[in-house]
Amino acid sequence: MSGMPAQLHANTGAMALETYELTKRFGAFTALDHVALKVEPGTVHALLGENGAGKSTLVKCIAGFHRAEEGAVMVDGREQDIANPVVARALGIGMVYQHFTLAPGMTVAENLLLAGGETPFLIDWKDKRAVLDAFLASTPFRLDLDARPSELAAGEKQKLELLKQLYLKPRLLILDEPTSVLTPQEADEVLGHVREFARAGLCTVLIITHKFREVMAYADDVTVLRRGKAVHHTSVKYTGPALLARHMVGEAAEHAIEEENLSQVHAVRVPAVADARLALQVEALDVVGDRGAPAVRDLTMTVRAGEILGVAGVSGNGQRELVEALVGQRERAGGSVRVMGEPYAARRADNHRLKVRSLPEEPLRNACVGDLSVAQNMALRDFDLPPLASKGLLRFGEWRARARSWIGAYGIKTRGEDAPIRSLSGGNVQRAVLARELAGDINVLIAANPVFGLDFAAVEEIHGRIRGVRDRGGAVLLISEDLDELLALADRIVVMSEGRIVFETGAADAKREVLGAHMGGGHGGHA
Repeated sequence: MSGMPAQLHANTGAMALETYELTKRFGAFTALDHVALKVEPGTVHALLGENGAGKSTLVKCIAGFHRAEEGAVMVDGREQDIANPVVARALGIGMVYQHFTLAPGMTVAENLLLAGGETPFLIDWKDKRAVLDAFLASTPFRLDLDARPSELAAGEKQKLELLKQLYLKPRLLILDEPTSVLTPQEADEVLGHVREFARAGLCTVLIITHKFREVMAYADDVTVLRRGKAVHHTSVKYTGPALLARHMVGEAAEHAIEEENLSQVHAVRVPAVADARLALQVEALDVVGDRGAPAVRDLTMTVRAGEILGVAGVSGNGQRELVEALVGQRERAGGSVRVMGEPYAARRADNHRLKVRSLPEEPLRNACVGDLSVAQNMALRDFDLPPLASKGLLRFGEWRARARSWIGAYGIKTRGEDAPIRSLSGGNVQRAVLARELAGDINVLIAANPVFGLDFAAVEEIHGRIRGVRDRGGAVLLISEDLDELLALADRIVVMSEGRIVFETGAADAKREVLGAHMGGGHGGHA
């Protein structure tokens, strides 16, 4: 590989980017396997793929955070040795990460200046503010230069992350899941501006996303990665969600979910009877967050037997604390919870008696003991009850026999029931937890982002089993940051913002833009 040619410093405008046979290994694991990628200058190029497909590894090689063992990165047709992020920045490569990288104690103005990396010892703030004001005037985003990140909503923080990069006038802008914390309206605003930025020839955009709707609406070209390989390249105008889905999962997945269509086509539902029994009642619930501030505030909601209630909201608005309070992982500061009319303290005895189950987010961390076997994890709920125990003795043969039965019934791919559960893929861990949590009668199921990061086959299967709980008369509380998932599954949808329920609608009548307005703190008055 050659060093960085000096003339590239003077280049401006959209970058032409190529990777040739790019290969990156982590020990014995090949994360990228001879990946060839071509991104035309002045275009928005989308990277699609399941979790673990290699998307983040690829962009980190381009941005200088990883060094590939084989292959090359070419900028404007010339091979470059991008040894670290400083070299990448000098070439004009900027990256907006999925997780915030803001300095929380500094103002918006200070964060923008800090992004440049060459802050003088003494700052002429009158001059710098004039420069920053002029810069902000050239964008559609309005942020208070004196505000601090702690005062900003999630959508505003994401805009600040984008502004940090745009302020440096990148030639290639890499976006890693940039809309994961945005409302639909904010996502359209951010992506619309990025697309116009590219079309004006100011930069080239490489965007990682898992949302087909965003690919179809904002990208010019798309590359699909699967298991470290680039398996499909096409212009967006020649493809569609179903075709992209088939390439992502590597099989004839006619059953694959088309995310765009989920917002328009609702499954035929038999609505819960209006006078069906209240299975879950939450009254005036208060929950304190990790830093001592209220995270859930005076929250009241009910779920009837035979109903799925969906909870929508931008990440960080109290959903995690709500779930933890309901399943017994966080203390309640006030209010009450009742299941089937009885007080519910989320103790193990309550769960057994009232038949409450949960599918938490990140099941390996929140619902399993990683070093224990599949059979042992499947027995966590009832290991001391018949038939898994008798007269105080644990019957390990029964544990393993039941585990083998569930492994077959749920199609869990594992070396066997004695394999450590951490050795399973994410989808198979979730299937194992499903087998445990959905066994027997269920009055209430609490599910939090239950299919995050899973492949299409697993998504469809898990959605089907959640519907099955509802159809058998159980009440389901489904907390999800994916509006499409809620529109596909829920009978009613409520929106949670700043720890409160701020809106409610029947799912069949729900409008994406109205939900988005309430998620962002608006009023959605055009409902």
